[in-house]
Amino acid sequence: MAEIAALTVADEPATWAALGFAVEGGVCRVGGVELRLAGRAAGRGIVRWALRGIASTELDGLPTERAGQDDAPAGQDDASGERHHAPAGEPPAHANGVTALDHVVAVAPRLDRAVAALQAAGLDLRRVREQPTPAGAPRQAFFRLGAELLEVIQAPDEALARSGGPDGPTFFWGLAFRVADLDAALARLGEHASPARPAVQPGRQIATLRRSAGVAVPVALMTAPV
Repeated sequence: MAEIAALTVADEPATWAALGFAVEGGVCRVGGVELRLAGRAAGRGIVRWALRGIASTELDGLPTERAGQDDAPAGQDDASGERHHAPAGEPPAHANGVTALDHVVAVAPRLDRAVAALQAAGLDLRRVREQPTPAGAPRQAFFRLGAELLEVIQAPDEALARSGGPDGPTFFWGLAFRVADLDAALARLGEHASPARPAVQPGRQIATLRRSAGVAVPVALMTAPV
């Protein structure tokens, strides 16, 4: 099964540390995923990701590199020629109560085209939801990537017109983290987070970080699955 090893985010480590994430050397480890905080000069939002167990890096425009599966030091190539990003040891505790990366969100101008490319690369399609999201996306596809999910939403028509039409690439949008106690996390974040509301997933609650939090990518906090 394909798995997420690392995500590179064009954001400052100090910004995430101020929000209660444990950051060391520009890296924030959440569960089995390494978030590399490369600074605003690295690009915009989620710059790229590294995946294990994929058949191809052609993921309908999502910038992707292969990650090794052995215990080679991070950043070095293993014997198969794959770039290794797997963190060693237990991940640190985060003061904001974050325990895991729940899912990564991407936006596809053409959902069916993106689904075909992701499946061809070895990603495990679990379902396509033929219902609109609260933000107006008409359809969603969900892929299992180890302990995490990739949620690909079809771009709403009005957003598609602004972004160059249906022939553009699929692109990363945001991140959703699982927290042990959502109320406690929101109390710590104060005005930097929205109130909790029901999530699309039955029985779960979700809240989002506001612009005042200063992060360069949309971030949501969620309760654990029921």
